[in-house]
Amino acid sequence: MKTRKLGIILNGVTGRMGTNQHLVRSILAIREQGGVVCGDTLVIPDPILTGRNEDKIRGLATKYGVERFTTDLDAALADPYNEIFFDASGTPYRIGFLEKAIAAGKHVYCEKPTAVSFSEALRIAEVAEKAGVKNGAVQDKLWLPGLRKYQLLKEQGFFGKILSVRGEFGYWVFTGEYEGQPIQRPSWNYREEDGGGMIVDMHCHWRYVIDNLFGNVTRVFCKAATHIEERFDESGKPFKCTADDSAYAIFETDTGITCQFNSSWNVRVRRDDLLTLQVDGVKGSAIVGLRKCWAQHESVTPRPVWNPDIDSPINYYDRWTEVPDQLAFDNAFKIQWELFLKHVVNDEPFRWTLREGAKGVQLAELSWESHKKGCWVDVPAIG
Repeated sequence: MKTRKLGIILNGVTGRMGTNQHLVRSILAIREQGGVVCGDTLVIPDPILTGRNEDKIRGLATKYGVERFTTDLDAALADPYNEIFFDASGTPYRIGFLEKAIAAGKHVYCEKPTAVSFSEALRIAEVAEKAGVKNGAVQDKLWLPGLRKYQLLKEQGFFGKILSVRGEFGYWVFTGEYEGQPIQRPSWNYREEDGGGMIVDMHCHWRYVIDNLFGNVTRVFCKAATHIEERFDESGKPFKCTADDSAYAIFETDTGITCQFNSSWNVRVRRDDLLTLQVDGVKGSAIVGLRKCWAQHESVTPRPVWNPDIDSPINYYDRWTEVPDQLAFDNAFKIQWELFLKHVVNDEPFRWTLREGAKGVQLAELSWESHKKGCWVDVPAIG
């Protein structure tokens, strides 16, 4: 088997997600395992870090032993050794970076949302398609262990007819007002002008999760809110929150499954995980978390009798069976990265394209339209 080094430009990965999930747990992890087999070729990723702040990218490169880094993105794009461009920069800047990379003939892969508007997200997908470059958008949650266990149950017919899905996502993000309770998320998340907002962040996720697991989204009803109006930034200065920090939505699908998703940075968790999906079917139900999944068949479903005058004699956590780990689950981001590398090198199928990413931006945009109009909004199919 021949070995091939593959130059990959990693742009804007100095942020939490870019560093942890894409650089360390994906690209460097693939390199440390000896590469990924793409047909008859063993591909070894060779990253080059690019960004505007030389001190940040130099520090990141030094910390993780990355040999190549530069603030000169144009030079990195001009180098034919670098075949893939990946972007994890701020959403408002993404289209400009992708356009330059596509013009330079690079295959492109990027974080979601792929743009701040649906028209731009669809346009950049069409630009990539016309240029003939391979392209992809991150849709990591599809490879989470909990969701994969759900998919196994579905394929085995466990649910019978699936009726509905109830999604609860989020946790309490501290405002930063008190020194002993620092913020856990970047302050830009709460400024619309910087690309922040719950809907643009999470409805892009919910689109591909629902489309792939339950049915294509056809209509949306959404209520957005900015519950906390002032937060404190990384330097401790107060700022006005201009982005939504919570969203309450109902999604209809072409399969008839109704999906309700509550998403909030202002909720204290009393559930099994930071994301839980309750999937109810005629024959059985499941509670799906990020890594775990619990199932209850109709044969062991309890028979509650409503009586608010006494404590319930039923422990509703009983009679659920945890779906066991029957595989060694790898990092979800890394799995998709390996699939994209196989797509680039060996032309293996890869359907999580920029066009698929545009669907998430479309849903976010239409969710806002629903909020503003206070009504259901149709979600047109994208060819």
